[in-house]
Amino acid sequence: MFVVIFGRPACPYCVRAKQVAEQLQENLEGFKYRYVDIHAEGISKADLEKTVGKPVETVPQIFVDQTHIGGFTEFDAYVKEHNLLSA
Repeated sequence: MFVVIFGRPACPYCVRAKQVAEQLQENLEGFKYRYVDIHAEGISKADLEKTVGKPVETVPQIFVDQTHIGGFTEFDAYVKEHNLLSA
């Protein structure tokens, strides 16, 4: 599984998404993720909308295996639904 998180500095949901991804990387074999700082990479809202395929109001915007799943709330729900962080 490969996850890409598009986020920005000082965004609490972006920080939380990275924390969940780091937990998954430690606990789930074959899991990898990439965090893309949209400010550092010079990615505009319009660029992100092209990547996502619809209007974007917030970050993070998260893709799982190249499929857009939404923001942190949707990512968290995805992790729980697929029981990826089972104790």
